Amino acid sequence: MTDKLDTIDRKILKILQKDAKTVAKSIAQELGMSKTPVYERIKRLEQDGFIKNYVAILDKVKIEESITVFSFVSLETQKGAMMDEFFEDVKNYPEVTECFVVGGEFDFLLKVVVKNLDAYYNFAKFKIASLPSIGSVKSAFVLNEVKNDTTFPLL
Repeated sequence: MTDKLDTIDRKILKILQKDAKTVAKSIAQELGMSKTPVYERIKRLEQDGFIKNYVAILDKVKIEESITVFSFVSLETQKGAMMDEFFEDVKNYPEVTECFVVGGEFDFLLKVVVKNLDAYYNFAKFKIASLPSIGSVKSAFVLNEVKNDTTFPLL
């Protein structure tokens, strides 16, 4: 696995982050290169794990109404086995789109997407709060999404 990305790799990744359907020929033209080396670089970036997957970003407003909630979760105690159990449970909840272990007042930050407030109440009560290791759950409801950028900043 290559440890470092060179300038060309970073440019290719920036282009693909904006539009994963961009073909090697177009990338090559934009970078002033020929198609074959660009194609080979993309394949290497995939094989080395820099590109994990290609996805379609959906317009959630057009699909169906939903609300986004950030749940701040604390465990009763921060024992390894309890944390591992929590990880496994959360991975099985389709409502949880992101989960972070955080430092500070809470142990976890969950990004939860559900249809409405009733659905969140049921999720919080019957899924998260019912787990044996949960100490507390606090919630923040998104009123307006100002920025949602899926690109990783290549500094």
